[in-house]
Amino acid sequence: MTHSAESRRGGHADRPRIVVSGVGFVGRALVRALDERGVQVVRLVRRPVAEERDLVSWNPARGVDDTSALEGATAAIHFGGEGLASGRWTAARKRRLRESRIGSTRMLAETLARLDAPPATFLTASAVGWYGSRGDERLDESSSAGTGFLAELCREWEEAAAPAREAGIRWAALRFGVVLGRGGALAKMLPAFRLGLGAVLGDGRQFMSWIELGDAVAAVLHVLDSELEGPLNVVAPAAVTNREFTRALSRALGRPAFLMAPKFALKPLGEMARETLLASQRVAPKRLSESGFEFRFREPETALRHVLG
Repeated sequence: MTHSAESRRGGHADRPRIVVSGVGFVGRALVRALDERGVQVVRLVRRPVAEERDLVSWNPARGVDDTSALEGATAAIHFGGEGLASGRWTAARKRRLRESRIGSTRMLAETLARLDAPPATFLTASAVGWYGSRGDERLDESSSAGTGFLAELCREWEEAAAPAREAGIRWAALRFGVVLGRGGALAKMLPAFRLGLGAVLGDGRQFMSWIELGDAVAAVLHVLDSELEGPLNVVAPAAVTNREFTRALSRALGRPAFLMAPKFALKPLGEMARETLLASQRVAPKRLSESGFEFRFREPETALRHVLG
């Protein structure tokens, strides 16, 4: 065993140890929360690492360099995936979206399944895109799968965790809505809205399922502490239409938002716009709510005012 593995496995014997990969916008906030709990976080990163740090190099195509760092961990959390709404979904981009989610999840699930002392819990990110675009239909975890590229991507993304689940590891798929915090989707909206150029997208009637960042992290911690497994919608209790969200953000900023971005104006973005910006997902967090999770923010304007300080 290397010195780095010894420090990860034996240096904090009294502390629970959780492996986290894909430390992006939500992942960074989660790592901070785990640190505050006194958890030893071992991060999987895609670069060479120094031995003394709680970092392990990995490549989703080739695997984890030092699997001993995963042995005996309390849980593994995988939030990897290239951004969905960063441009047109060309054939090459679709391949990257699939590889960054499905391929990486399957590889990590297979790695965990082969360990002598695998973590008891494996949490993977997913998205409400699993449901497809469903108008004003009320959706929860008992609803059927949707259609389209994003729905299919999410379905295969969740199925990729099967090797870990079949090995007896408790697995949960966290179907996130739009996470509101200082980053992510909101960061892309703010420049236009601050200039008074915020716009309703399409007819504005499409439903948007959202959650404030702190609530999203608290929900992940709640799932870690519980015995919940399978799909879980990580969204606030009340989805809102795009028109309602646009008004809430403009009020939170004290800026007007009178503009419209009709569907034809979004046509250059193609399939990506149809399945993300214009898709309608009225999703409820049924299983989280039934398990006793309490949301701090139930209305988007309150959440936005909190995020914007």
